[in-house]
Amino acid sequence: MVLFVTFVVTCTYIFAYGMGYGFDIVAFALIFSGLGSFIGYYFSDSVILGMSGAREANRKKDFQFYTVTENLTMAARMPMPKLYVIDDTAMNAFATGRDPKHAVVCATTGLLAQLNRTELEGVIAHELSHIRNYDTRLMSIVTILVGIVALLADWFIRMASWGGGKKRSDSEGNGQLQIIFFIVGLVLALISPLIAQLIQLAVSRRREFLADASSVALTKYPNGLISALKKLSKDTEPLEAANKATAHLYIVNPLRIQSKDARAWFANMFNTHPPVEARIKALEG
Repeated sequence: MVLFVTFVVTCTYIFAYGMGYGFDIVAFALIFSGLGSFIGYYFSDSVILGMSGAREANRKKDFQFYTVTENLTMAARMPMPKLYVIDDTAMNAFATGRDPKHAVVCATTGLLAQLNRTELEGVIAHELSHIRNYDTRLMSIVTILVGIVALLADWFIRMASWGGGKKRSDSEGNGQLQIIFFIVGLVLALISPLIAQLIQLAVSRRREFLADASSVALTKYPNGLISALKKLSKDTEPLEAANKATAHLYIVNPLRIQSKDARAWFANMFNTHPPVEARIKALEG
């Protein structure tokens, strides 16, 4: 996270110097975009649930989902999250919310129908672990940083096409240095959103391993989650309610994008989740 923030600040400085602006103007842009992003983050759970078309769970109708979550939250000594259900036969689940007191766990009807109670406990414990570990907050902050980098890069490219800002005079001895910074800034503007996205995906993948381990620490039974992951890996149906913006939230990639050929390594760089096989191997160990 420190490196990521340093990356954002470095991009900002290079863009500002290359365009001839003072750093104070770009700092204002950072603050403005950051405040807007945090407002969006504050209401992220409502937005995501609305996008997913989820309905609120009912204790009578979704008894096993409700009681499993209730038992695990008592064991974890954490507040009971709000429960939601997506009417979709694809198997998946996710957690969202800015902290344990404002958290949501959502599961698909396909997951609730096809997993037994022990397997469901492993999945729900995984999602509760994301909440306990503040992964939902961390990933929201990372998403905001990615958005800021993309915004800055877009701003730089647009300003370059308009002719730039207030140019520093050659008498200051900055003319050639500014040209160098402008060229570096242009290259950085093109590749920085990609770099930021890769950092986001790398953070997301590491937090999945941590949530798996935390799930086992809570249930004391790794085979439940292992069995659930095996079933989830065999389900090839994509989740219609999911998209690229929300894919990282789910326990497995809801878009079901898999690569088995020579391009697998490159494709995995852009996956929101580590391979299920690697997660199962870690749990078996």
